[in-house]
Amino acid sequence: MSDPERAVVEFVLTAAVYSDREDLEPDDLPPAYRAVFWEDGTIERPLVPTSEAVTNATGVERPWSAVSGLMFTDRDEFSNAIEFTDRNMAKEWLQKRIEPAELLENPTLAAEFEDEIEGVSHEQAREQVRPARADRAWIDSLLEEYFAEEEEEEMLDLVEIRAPEEVEMTLENLVLTEDQEAEISKLVKAIEHREYLAQIGLREIGKLLFVGPPGTGKTSVARALAHDLDLPFVEVKLSMITSQYLGETAKNVEKTFEVAKRLSPCILFMDEFDFVAKTRASDEHAAIKRAVNTLLKSIDEVSLIEDDVLLIGATNHPDQLDAAAWRRFDEIVNFPKPDGQMRADILRVVTQEMDIDDFDPKGLAELTEGLTGSDLRLVLREAVLDALTEERTTLTQQDLEDAVANFEERDNLKNLDMIEGDHDALVAGGTPDTGDESGGHDHAHDHAADHAQD
Repeated sequence: MSDPERAVVEFVLTAAVYSDREDLEPDDLPPAYRAVFWEDGTIERPLVPTSEAVTNATGVERPWSAVSGLMFTDRDEFSNAIEFTDRNMAKEWLQKRIEPAELLENPTLAAEFEDEIEGVSHEQAREQVRPARADRAWIDSLLEEYFAEEEEEEMLDLVEIRAPEEVEMTLENLVLTEDQEAEISKLVKAIEHREYLAQIGLREIGKLLFVGPPGTGKTSVARALAHDLDLPFVEVKLSMITSQYLGETAKNVEKTFEVAKRLSPCILFMDEFDFVAKTRASDEHAAIKRAVNTLLKSIDEVSLIEDDVLLIGATNHPDQLDAAAWRRFDEIVNFPKPDGQMRADILRVVTQEMDIDDFDPKGLAELTEGLTGSDLRLVLREAVLDALTEERTTLTQQDLEDAVANFEERDNLKNLDMIEGDHDALVAGGTPDTGDESGGHDHAHDHAADHAQD
């Protein structure tokens, strides 16, 4: 906020109104305000607007100096809290300096002003402000309540939990196929109308399987959904299910689903789902097979309609899934490698913050047939780094075309047959038949490409 004086008055007034009105809940506080008042998973009244709290919530470095000249402000020397000597005067002062649209970003003040300012609705403000359940502090408090400290550490080896605010990706940042957009649209409607679906008995909904090659956006779309829908994101890599304590593995699977239900509404994202079929068809340890059976049973028992848990599985190898795995999902979403138009669109999105002379995304898309969105990001990264070695922050179309050629050349090294005894091909400085002399760099690239984020 550009006006420090107004920012401090708004924060202090919000704290005062919230403290007095028992009908208001944490969802009525703006997320930045909630963050400074969470304590042990709750926000207790009265809210004390200390100078430190004001600074952390608004970014105003010296809040008392900003408002000390106003007739209605005072400071408690003991608590260092900023107070109003006349709240009505503070309200009138703020009302002259704040727009209705800005009040809709603060449900507490929207509730206070909705009968006084046209266009201000408490209900509307609640709808557009991120709910408290999406806050990191709220998520951590639930985990602490559910797990002992050692159990929580073990659990976090199996799952990764992100608050929506920690997910930087949004659906607007992604280029989707028409089918993907249609499935996401249906999903959003299902979440909005959960009560209706339960009423008509349609409960088998909200279990999606994302299928497609690595780098085509499966993980990114799942995380972006969490961000856009303000849902906690619980991510499980099923290969991590093989705990060193094999007897605990099935129990950990049950805990994973219990975590998702406790954090609900949330998204439970299970990557590497082909691991399930591979384990069922192999001679794996009996404890691992029990864990997989527990997993399949838990999938059957979790529900978007009853538990508010949206389940998304992802696999790079749909051919390895058996019938038991397929029938757990009510929707299959295909993530193919992008076509030429999609590649051009991806390039436009990813380069929005870059300065590129004579940029021709369509021309570049024609040179990148077969590359995924993740590959295109790697190409752009290399182009940027190469330009920086020449002390340039403005790229050219030629830089990008050269990066594509270098990417393809390095990628081809993956297909080389390493002949036994051909040590030169494995040693930095060795020269393979292709004439590429950057062996060490290529190995690093292969490693990065193999682990590129979806």
